[in-house]
Amino acid sequence: MSDIAGPGMSESIRAEARGIRFFALAGLVVSVHLAGLALLLSTEYGPFAITLSILAWIFVNCFLLVALRRPVVCAALALGLIAILIELSRFKFGILQLSLTFLDFLIIDRDTFSFLLSVFPRLQMQLMIAGLIAVPLLVALWRFDPFRVRRSFSLTGLAGATALISLMAVVSPEQPWEPFQGVNHVSNLARSGVVAVSRLASTGWIEADPPADRPLRLASEAHARPSLLQTATACDGTARRPHIILLLDESSFDVRAAPGVKVPAGYADFFKSIDGKQRTMIAESTGGPTWYTEFNVLTGLSARSFGDLKFYVTRIAAGRVTRGLPQALQRCGYKTVSLYPTYGDFLSARAFQKGTGVERFIDMAEMGVNEDMQPDSFYYDQALKAFAREQASQSPVFMFVYLTANHFPWTDVYRPDLTPAGWTPPGNTAEVDEYIRRQTLTASDYREFTERLKRDYPDESFLVLRFGDHQPAISQKLLEPGIEQTRLAKRLMTTDPRYYATYYAIDGINYSPANLSSALETLDAAYIPLVLQEAAGLPLDPTFAEQKSIMLRCKGAFYACRKGAEARRFNRLLIDAGMINGL
Repeated sequence: MSDIAGPGMSESIRAEARGIRFFALAGLVVSVHLAGLALLLSTEYGPFAITLSILAWIFVNCFLLVALRRPVVCAALALGLIAILIELSRFKFGILQLSLTFLDFLIIDRDTFSFLLSVFPRLQMQLMIAGLIAVPLLVALWRFDPFRVRRSFSLTGLAGATALISLMAVVSPEQPWEPFQGVNHVSNLARSGVVAVSRLASTGWIEADPPADRPLRLASEAHARPSLLQTATACDGTARRPHIILLLDESSFDVRAAPGVKVPAGYADFFKSIDGKQRTMIAESTGGPTWYTEFNVLTGLSARSFGDLKFYVTRIAAGRVTRGLPQALQRCGYKTVSLYPTYGDFLSARAFQKGTGVERFIDMAEMGVNEDMQPDSFYYDQALKAFAREQASQSPVFMFVYLTANHFPWTDVYRPDLTPAGWTPPGNTAEVDEYIRRQTLTASDYREFTERLKRDYPDESFLVLRFGDHQPAISQKLLEPGIEQTRLAKRLMTTDPRYYATYYAIDGINYSPANLSSALETLDAAYIPLVLQEAAGLPLDPTFAEQKSIMLRCKGAFYACRKGAEARRFNRLLIDAGMINGL
């Protein structure tokens, strides 16, 4: 009897086991999808963002199903991928106050990974451990996944999700401030993909006029006489050139632009040039990205020419934009040096600056510090050390120096031990008084720096141009107290000068600027290289001569002149001349 019943029972047991396995794996699929939904609901806010993130989840799963067909494996991969994306976005927001966007994946370079490993040296080991755990798990799921999904079904879901994501992104496009909120990581990433693809399809990386039927004047001259640029910038070898120092004064502007703000006596003197005039520089960012202005003053170009991609301007331009102030100065025999306050891989800063002609790039690691916020006196000491090394060659030296003591936040008192004797808070809010205290520190350290140059190098001449890279974030609640957020957002989106105006000042140490005719009372940051060269008495190459004519007819405006037409034309000239490549 047992011999007869045995095979039937075995088959029944096997069938029951298969049923248990089926329902277990089906339950696993459902559980993974529920886990994904819970993850999205914990980071997405509002019906629109939640709907968009769910569509993104469907998109990722269908995309994987088209390739793999196994729903258990695909759901597990999708969950891991979404979790990693959210963590990466949170990490980026903690560093840059900006969440992840599609361009982070479109512009992948070794500098990004190098920067991550510099900030988190144990990250490489953690990634290896995660891989050792994840790979065997996925292999096991692959072997025991009994389900298969037809590719036609997956393609239909993929097409539907793509269409709905695109439609939602078009109907409600991502606003410029949304990535700065630190939430809605997946939905913002999905919308940014639609924006980036649309932008690249319509204008490419940079706005420029289409190629002309015949080369424009500047390009035609450069092609006809390849040595024209070198000839035009040839400098008299017997002439004595001043050393040039370009100082980026973090988050600094004349806070008296805000109504009712009290300042100490003599506050305004710091913003005046050697001729006693106070000048205004219009930056292309406010309360945020320093690298926009870094791009402006090194290349003489506009970050706004990159449209929605401008946040990545230094990464995009690295190795592709070679026209710039350092290159122009090299033609006149200058040694070019940059002192950078964080790791050089940050947003490809090293590669970008070297592409514009910076020969010696000194970052935070080479300076021997592990924090990027140091007193101004620290960077001045580093500048003096670098100058002593470079000056031994008997060549004039150009130095680009970043100052960071006035970086946010201003809710904490930064280095109270450095407060100048006799400092008394003017009587504003604690945050504003701390902002002014740090500006006072900057002015004091600058005076000491110039005195050291006079004392240590009495026979050398120096031209110094300093500028505020952008307004501090607190200016947005000071300039127009009580303004509605919608009106403020409109001001920022339309680049209202009130929120983008900083300062620039020109000083001489044992030197009187040769020509200040280009130092207009108000000008865009992209003209700073032009002003600096003329103040140093250097001849302009054809590109800067052309840009000077733009400056004069546009009265100091660059990108905003003729709704971007001048900038687009100028970008085309540089593309045709081979100074902008691959964009």
